[in-house]
Amino acid sequence: MSAAAASRERRRNIARWVSLGASTAISLAAGTNYVYSAYAPQLGERLHLSAKEINLIGTFGNLGMYLSGIPGGMLVDSKGPRPPILLGAVFLLAGYYPIHLAMLRGLGSYSVSSLCFFSMLTGVGSCLTFGGALKAAALNFPQIRGTATAIALAAFGLSAFFFSTLSALLFPGNSEDFLLVLAIATSGICFVSFFFCQVIPQPSTTYVAVSSSDIDNNRLHRSKSAEEAGSPSRRKSGGYDSFEAEPDVRGLALLRCPDFWLLWLVIGTLTGVGLMTINNIGHDAQALWGYFDPEKSSEFVQAQQGHHVSVLSLCSCAGRMISGISSDILYKRHRTPRMWMLILSSAVFIIAQLFALTISNPLNLWLVSALTGLAYGMLFGVSPTIVSETFGINALSTNWGFMTVAAVIFGNVMNIFYGVVYDEHSTPTGNGRQRECLEGRSCYEGAYLVALAVAVGGLVVASVALVRVKALMRARN
Repeated sequence: MSAAAASRERRRNIARWVSLGASTAISLAAGTNYVYSAYAPQLGERLHLSAKEINLIGTFGNLGMYLSGIPGGMLVDSKGPRPPILLGAVFLLAGYYPIHLAMLRGLGSYSVSSLCFFSMLTGVGSCLTFGGALKAAALNFPQIRGTATAIALAAFGLSAFFFSTLSALLFPGNSEDFLLVLAIATSGICFVSFFFCQVIPQPSTTYVAVSSSDIDNNRLHRSKSAEEAGSPSRRKSGGYDSFEAEPDVRGLALLRCPDFWLLWLVIGTLTGVGLMTINNIGHDAQALWGYFDPEKSSEFVQAQQGHHVSVLSLCSCAGRMISGISSDILYKRHRTPRMWMLILSSAVFIIAQLFALTISNPLNLWLVSALTGLAYGMLFGVSPTIVSETFGINALSTNWGFMTVAAVIFGNVMNIFYGVVYDEHSTPTGNGRQRECLEGRSCYEGAYLVALAVAVGGLVVASVALVRVKALMRARN
């Protein structure tokens, strides 16, 4: 390699790492939907909302994030990562700022339907910005795709901790200003990072695109090698060289793939279980403290809710890093399927539900937060890589959008079900519109029984997928 070529390659490498840093910052701003439980109870108190209405507002945030996955993914795949990032920044500001005004002005300032709409805008903004950031990270580092995407995914999981800690330091106990920070900081970070997040061209390499009809049932492993297909295409990955074709399955073709439905069910069931706790850990803490020590002030309980959001966020970040990096090591060095990480995630979710059903002392509730965050992070730390390797990198954003529809369905059902269970055990207070539950664990126990069953179902489906991929890998070898 000539000196000039070496210099160009060094500049490209620097640009790739700068772009990854920008993707990480954008992901940090995009993950704020998971901080909802830190201010949801106070939003309910300020606007006199029931638990069901609070969950409905949170559900619309999830709807915005996951239902926009398909159109947002198509935008990312067709126009590149940057335009969606800029558009998403606008949506984040347009969503969080009116919710801040609602907290500031109090009862009667905005209807529940309006709050649902603004919450949905925050979800759409999160989806667009994160989709662009994730695609840029995946394209810039094809040889360590699992690790590169895990860094962006970890920042997404760390978002709730970052912003809740920032708010606690600057505006302790002040949810109005917290929402103002979310409005300005999230949109501002995405806008600034937009100028540095770009896809850097890779050295010229030829790949073989394999359509859905050419892939053997679109199985959950790499497709036939390019050498077997009669092409000299060569791919170097990790610690070994292999001849492999790049799969290319997208859009409605996914619906004909049994492997798509297996992944869809695993992601849907486990996401639903995780979102139920993520969006309602504040209510869990409120119920347990109201029963365990009713004399504790509302400021104390609010601080405890913030602690649980921080624990969830930190453990989600750790789970994403662990699953992303570990799956790269297991797959590239030992040829172990990445699906094992989804099996492990399912098992941790089951343990978390068991703790939620047995813990009565609020001082131990951190175990539920920690395990839920860890399992949720492990799920999302590896799932995008599995999707890209199964169906191809070219349409990753669109295909991931199809996967997130499962999160919409299962997540919303679980959230609304939690709200119904909680309201059944609540009693009216004050003017009769506000409700509170002082029954401790019984306030939400029924919801976690169902969540336990759903988590077990997710483990069963993930096991079926693992058996399938291992059998097909043995047949290939």
